[in-house]
Amino acid sequence: MSSKDWEAENYYSKDFDWEQLREEVENDPSLQFHFLPFSPNQIADQDAEEEAHQDSQAWDKFHACHSTGKFFKERRYLLKEFPELASCDKNSKVLEVGCGNGSTALPILRGREDIILYACDCSNEAIERAKHVISAANSISTKHRFHPFLCDFSTTGFPSWLSCNNCSGDSSQKRPSGFSGVNSSCEINDVNPFCPDETKSCMGGIDFVTLIFTLSALPLDRMPKAVKHCFDVLKPGGLLLFRDYGLYDMTMLRFGPDRRMGYREYLRPDRTRSFFFCLDTVRSLASAAGFTEMELEYCCVKSVNRRNGKIMKRVWVHGKFQKPTCT
Repeated sequence: MSSKDWEAENYYSKDFDWEQLREEVENDPSLQFHFLPFSPNQIADQDAEEEAHQDSQAWDKFHACHSTGKFFKERRYLLKEFPELASCDKNSKVLEVGCGNGSTALPILRGREDIILYACDCSNEAIERAKHVISAANSISTKHRFHPFLCDFSTTGFPSWLSCNNCSGDSSQKRPSGFSGVNSSCEINDVNPFCPDETKSCMGGIDFVTLIFTLSALPLDRMPKAVKHCFDVLKPGGLLLFRDYGLYDMTMLRFGPDRRMGYREYLRPDRTRSFFFCLDTVRSLASAAGFTEMELEYCCVKSVNRRNGKIMKRVWVHGKFQKPTCT
């Protein structure tokens, strides 16, 4: 498939002014419950490990329910939003965090024929679905460059073989020249399962980490550590590419008072979580982890519901952050 066949023809991100939307929402009496103080005592205390386990179970059930049909559309806009993925060096390594059913992985693999993509998710159902989607693309090259593994990065961090924690000096000297591993999920371990030779157990770090509609699925108190894990696995100069739900997005305003889990935190009926970011929250999380901000803005997209003709105002946060180079 040529790039013209799958590439998005148009991509819009400034259909309306976010400040005007904020004023409309904050002056609407029916939406005032979204801004009320929220006490932690309103929800039951829960062990962090048990909470993470329940989150994984919820996503397993979610992906099992949506295992057929096109619930998620292929994110063909990604290479327009993050052109670095299309112009990167040969054999650049991407880590997709929270890969879901592969709707992000597929356009990246198609858009750059020599990129290597590692993908993780806390849901085994999601991993299996992603493997199926990539295999269905009928491209041997795509399948050979896609390496999924099971991992809840917010609690365990990433496997040590992804980063360069045990290396000193020039990490490129210990970086493997290629990968010929098979597509299989794996648990956390110290040896790269896709290149198990002990002398090649360290990859020297990742060039790009994509965090696309993933961070919002975590409890707010686990986000700082999760973003720091992304920082640690990147090479110096590497990029974190971020996109997630923005404050006053249509889906936020649809939640009722009984779905609040915290300030801007909500729990869906299927027990999956959703958080809605303002720019300052993303900026603070990235800065605390050590990132340098390159881009950060609201994407405001207006679409029309084909069934009822209603206008839907979607708000997402777009961000691009760099790990400082060594001096």
